[in-house]
Amino acid sequence: MIDFICRNGVANLHLQAPVRGNALSASMVDELLQAVHSASADETLHTLLLSGEGRHLCTGFDLSDLDAQTEGDLLLRFVRIEQVLDALWRAPLRTVACAHGRTWGAGADLFAACDVRWIAADASFRFPGAGFGLVLGTRRLTERVGMAMARDWVGMGREIDATTALSTGLATHRLAESDEPLRERLMALASEPPAVDRLTQAALRQASNPTAAQAADADLAALVRSAARPGLKVRITEYSARTRAAKKP
Repeated sequence: MIDFICRNGVANLHLQAPVRGNALSASMVDELLQAVHSASADETLHTLLLSGEGRHLCTGFDLSDLDAQTEGDLLLRFVRIEQVLDALWRAPLRTVACAHGRTWGAGADLFAACDVRWIAADASFRFPGAGFGLVLGTRRLTERVGMAMARDWVGMGREIDATTALSTGLATHRLAESDEPLRERLMALASEPPAVDRLTQAALRQASNPTAAQAADADLAALVRSAARPGLKVRITEYSARTRAAKKP
């Protein structure tokens, strides 16, 4: 599901479920959390790189087994992804992601949580969780693009293209076209170490956001309150049905 390799100071977390658009199953979320913690604890690493196999970086949560999931199962998966987002946001090393194809839902949240955010020309973003009553990742998106834009994107279910992502600060760099395999290109780009060491990187994070720990607690509390509201599974089912209906000609 996730290929985790370390080379030249870079830990690459490569999502490998291309048939499902790298949508995040419960097991993939657990793997992600463990891998982020492992990379953060390894002092030989200077960069954590998030990439994806196939046409898309990550299309959100894998809800193919929704019928078999309880509300408790879903709540736990949402809590785990919030923990992944917080671990990326506060990691003591540089974090890098590259969006290509659909980078939606939890995939878009993962992208926004990283320091350096490369984007391919075909990338698109959506933050649909609010459509079924979920509050996830909004504060970090707000820090990237501002409150008014974040509220509009989330509240209106906007789809954001690559040009808009770059102009608003959601993305930081455009990836040039190339025939070279994407993963290898990203590993090469990420291999140049930052100008500061890990201790300084952690200190810079703390200095730039001294209330990060309190904000993390608030993010988790907001998520749990929204996900724990009765009827989560019904809301997701109804949202999925509306989305499918909207796609029909």
